[in-house]
Amino acid sequence: MFFTKMQGCGNDYIYVDGAKEKTENRPELSVRLSDRHFGIGSDGIIFIDPCDDADFEMHMYNADGSEAQMCGNGIRCVAKFVYDKGLTKKDTVSIKTGAGIKVLKLFVKDGKVFSVRVDMGIPITDPKLIPVDLSGDSIVSRPVMIGDKEYDITCVSMGNPHCVVFTDDVRSIDIEKTGPLFENNVIFPERINTEFVHITDRNNIEMRVWERGSGETLACGTGACASVVACVINDLTDRKATVKLTGGTLDIEYAQDGHVYMTGPAVTVYEGEICLK
Repeated sequence: MFFTKMQGCGNDYIYVDGAKEKTENRPELSVRLSDRHFGIGSDGIIFIDPCDDADFEMHMYNADGSEAQMCGNGIRCVAKFVYDKGLTKKDTVSIKTGAGIKVLKLFVKDGKVFSVRVDMGIPITDPKLIPVDLSGDSIVSRPVMIGDKEYDITCVSMGNPHCVVFTDDVRSIDIEKTGPLFENNVIFPERINTEFVHITDRNNIEMRVWERGSGETLACGTGACASVVACVINDLTDRKATVKLTGGTLDIEYAQDGHVYMTGPAVTVYEGEICLK
């Protein structure tokens, strides 16, 4: 099977042209190939498939084989993949995801995409739709017990569920211990992605993320979007903010039209062929 290894802010996935590569049991394949010792090594696999409703469709599987609705860093790399490989010549493309159709603006230099702006859509704050098993019309700075500690949480869905926790120091978080406690807590019926966020100023934040199904990753595009939405809801930042992640930075705008726009890099690491037998 031919593949392309790509990353956005260090959030790395294996990309496969689903129109050319016929594979069986994609979840199992993601577990096998994502292994960083016995496989290619990645946060998961993204298949780029033909689509009748949009220019392309992406199907994303985490490193544990679970399927995710959406990935902000991943979708930027999908746009780079289809343009750089000549599958489209358009600088605006539509990509169908589990969270709906997203429209992307491609920034091109010397015939290659180097950055992508994604309309991530309108964030969801209704607990029933995120989902979060807590009462109320929204979950904003809500105190809850996670493990043996109380946290104030703000929950947002960007097509996948996020729980944002504000902290004075993201580096002091024992994320390997705390992340699973959030991910598997009973109040999150579909598990949860958790962002630990420090406010630098009104236009800059720092973030670490524990992704359901993958553990700590160097970046999470939907998580960066959810974090800025949570910041705006809590009046901690302006509507435009730069998010500093472990693997790089993303520019996020929670616009007046209600949509969230994310701009960031897309990088090809290498290409290869792997035997699946």
